[in-house]
Amino acid sequence: MKKILLSILALLLMFPLSAFADGENQEVIDEKLGVPIVVYGANLTAEQKVSVQQALKVSESATVEEIEVTGQDLATYIKDGNPSARMFSSAKITRTEEGEGLVISIVTPDNITQVTNDMYANAMLTAGIENATVEVAAPSPVTGHSALVGIYKAYEATGEQLDAERTDVANEELSVATILSEESGVDQEKVSELLTEIKKQIAEQNPASREDVEQIVSDQLSRLQIELSEQDRQLLIDLMDRIRQLDIDFSKWSTELEDLSKTIEDKIGTIVNDEGFWESVKQFFRDLANTVRGWFN
Repeated sequence: MKKILLSILALLLMFPLSAFADGENQEVIDEKLGVPIVVYGANLTAEQKVSVQQALKVSESATVEEIEVTGQDLATYIKDGNPSARMFSSAKITRTEEGEGLVISIVTPDNITQVTNDMYANAMLTAGIENATVEVAAPSPVTGHSALVGIYKAYEATGEQLDAERTDVANEELSVATILSEESGVDQEKVSELLTEIKKQIAEQNPASREDVEQIVSDQLSRLQIELSEQDRQLLIDLMDRIRQLDIDFSKWSTELEDLSKTIEDKIGTIVNDEGFWESVKQFFRDLANTVRGWFN
């Protein structure tokens, strides 16, 4: 009998402990900000969708809301957007507390070929998105532009409302950024730095005319030692003049841009001070010289 009582007592002691442990492992749902929202490109195959879910770690959490982004959404958020466009880029967006800013992560960097974290961040600030953690993924190589539309849709699914003019300008900003990096040969980080610094000056100076914007653009191009063709320079001025005319609280925007600017400067500084990077550059030229000498031997 004594052994039976001891066994029962042991079971009673174990039960609440195991119940506590189970509760401890449960994910806490943020009732104020809501659950993360995952938006999938509508043209993903079933296999591709599984790949994206794994990249975004969706399978590890049941507490997410899942939606799709279509070509029709592209036409909704972007003027002259093609409603028949095929959408593959996907994203997960998690709202964060006021003041935490934007944290962007491309979790499949080999498959997002033209857009960087900072390009996304810049465009999202222009669109009016703030205080969120955003992860972007694609199952195969894509430019990454459609992810921005998915982010818009996911952000509005949290209860926020975005201004149509701002989302259209943000899309133009992403297009100009990729043109400058892909066609003009400007380093991607340098493009992000340029866009951020021009927008900071617009926020601080509150230019009254296109001519004022043109002067700001010229000053920043000179300061950052970036040379553009006249055509690309005009593209940049056109974009920044549209930004000047947006309904934005520039005093608040200036602080957000300052944070983004610091992030970009830190990244560029890391590259400049990376001895391994420069050693690889030297080795490349040494190998090139040896190859050229070999042609004549």
